[in-house]
Amino acid sequence: MSVRLAIDIGGTFTDATLIDEETGTVSIAKVLTTPADPSQGFMQAVERALAKGGVEAARVGFVVHATTVATNAIIEGKIARSGFVTTEGFRDLLEIARQVRPSLYDTQFEKTKPLVPRDRAVTVRERLGPAGEVLTPLDDDSVREAAAILRREEVKSVAVCLLHAYVNPEHEQRVGAILAEELPGIPVSLSAEVAPEFREYLRASTTVINAVIRPVVERYLERIEQRLADAGIEAKVLVIQSSGGVFS
Repeated sequence: MSVRLAIDIGGTFTDATLIDEETGTVSIAKVLTTPADPSQGFMQAVERALAKGGVEAARVGFVVHATTVATNAIIEGKIARSGFVTTEGFRDLLEIARQVRPSLYDTQFEKTKPLVPRDRAVTVRERLGPAGEVLTPLDDDSVREAAAILRREEVKSVAVCLLHAYVNPEHEQRVGAILAEELPGIPVSLSAEVAPEFREYLRASTTVINAVIRPVVERYLERIEQRLADAGIEAKVLVIQSSGGVFS
């Protein structure tokens, strides 16, 4: 298990670099990216790199991958149909956004539409203060009512952003638990986990982005891992983040 493999998918080309730590050999491969199914170009690059290096797939013990699949999904609008759950009275959070515009006095300015429209934004009865103190206890029934609406809307993912949840995540965690019961199999993104920082619009936006791309990225990574396994590579895939770190 002394072979490392790195694959980067770009808009035009997919590149693979293979390093055999035993021999010091470095093999590179470049193939055309396959936009319809990026995992195809991914495997073509992997197979070509293995062939160039004369390396058996079973020897690969490390795989790291850089991709713009998530970014492309947002830009192209190929995102999961998602719902948004927030504190009662703040349903329009994503619509109102902030008073930050490219040109403040531009009368022709066209506002970008939220990734989750208002008809899939629901609220729950609860309220936390800025220090995380409970002002209004969470009403479990209101969460179930919200879940029923989202079920009718046939959402594939849900983002939850409650006021001041970055200080006290208990209400969000409870909402997440109830949604998991009411919407089995539907991924739920909590703002207290995704972006535990103040300023609710930025926190909500980040959580919504996580929610709308989550099913897309999960399906993509599942295809990648399955293709690698079929080729005899059992190493876990690590994905590079914009921060420079990786996640599995």
